[in-house]
Formats: sequence, structure tokens, C-alpha cells
Amino acid sequence: MPTILIVDDDPHQQLLFGEELKDAGYDVLVAGSGQQAIEIIGRTPPDLVVLDIAMPGMDGIEALGRLLAENNRLPVILHSAYATYKDNFMTWSADAYVVKSSDLSELKAEIERVLARRANA
Repeated sequence: MPTILIVDDDPHQQLLFGEELKDAGYDVLVAGSGQQAIEIIGRTPPDLVVLDIAMPGMDGIEALGRLLAENNRLPVILHSAYATYKDNFMTWSADAYVVKSSDLSELKAEIERVLARRANA
């Protein structure tokens, strides 16, 4: 069972995404900040990271750079309420970019796609 790390500063989003992904058959880890995500990955590397961008302190773009510096094979899906970050070239190193929605079907589909692509690589 793949392990997904959800990185989001909103506890309600953490709960929603965590429950949905557990129901979809994934093990779930949760981090409330980019710094906490880096610490978790150092202890318990996940199979994939779902990373919010707009967070206080270290934003998701900085966290993405640090995560990939630690492990450049780690799949990362950026998950933001703002589509405008798609134009920022710093986000292009992520495996996917999904705009947040109350319907998590697109996020789940991207998780499956990215994990399948990594398994076949």
C-alpha cells in the first residue's frame, strides 16, 4: 500500500484529504508545513507527496526545491487553490499540478497516474 504525505497548513484540508486517500487505499502521513514535511521525509520517506503552495513560513515552492534536493526521485504533486502558480517555472519540476476542489477525483487520478508512471520507470 503506497504512502502519501499530505502537506497543507489547513487542518480541515488535512483531514479531508487524509480521509479520502485512506478510503482510496493509501497510507497517509500529514505535515502542516514545508519544514515539517522535510523532517518527516527524513524519517519516513513516502511514495508520493501532495504539496500545498500557499503556506506561511516556507511556501510550497521553496519546500518543493528542498524536497527534491533531498531526493530527486520523490514524486510530488502540487495541490493549490491558485492556478496562477502553474506559470511559475519553479513549479515545473513537480510531477503534476492540481487545482484544489471539493471533488477530489482529479487529485486521486493524478496520484494513480504518477505512481503508475514511477513504477514503470
